[in-house]
Amino acid sequence: MLFLVAAFTSCNQGPTLQTYYVDNELKPGFASFDVPTSFINVEEVEMTDEQREAYNSVDKLNVLTYIKDDTDAEDYKLELENVKQILKDPKYEELMRGGNSKDGKFVVKFLGDVDSIDELIVFGNAKNRGFMIARILGDDMNAGKLMSLQSVLKDAKFEDTNLNGLTDFFK
Repeated sequence: MLFLVAAFTSCNQGPTLQTYYVDNELKPGFASFDVPTSFINVEEVEMTDEQREAYNSVDKLNVLTYIKDDTDAEDYKLELENVKQILKDPKYEELMRGGNSKDGKFVVKFLGDVDSIDELIVFGNAKNRGFMIARILGDDMNAGKLMSLQSVLKDAKFEDTNLNGLTDFFK
């Protein structure tokens, strides 16, 4: 009996970003892609040891977008609220947030602890564009070191990749 109680209470108590991603990646309006870090060409980019360590700690990027010109539509509002509800779970700790109500907002959350992040989540919505969830997966990622990669990504080569649409999402 104790085993059954333990098994029942240890089961997932609600939706996760992973289940949301899997449940929606093939639905109309959604687009998804997985990108290994090797897909981003940083070979010609000069990096500090800290930036190189941060880059090497990342395994891949999972992205799910919901593009909607009419962000006042009920289906868009429902999907946006579904993601916001998932991210309210206390296991997703907030690292930062920004944006504005006119152009769009973003939040960066993570699973793990600041010095050993298992998953970094960037969730943003842009007025009259839709929303995007990027899950950065890796081993022992460090929040401070990952933030140092921002300048590196500006110099990375995206021209020959499928990431052009992602980089244009919030323009």
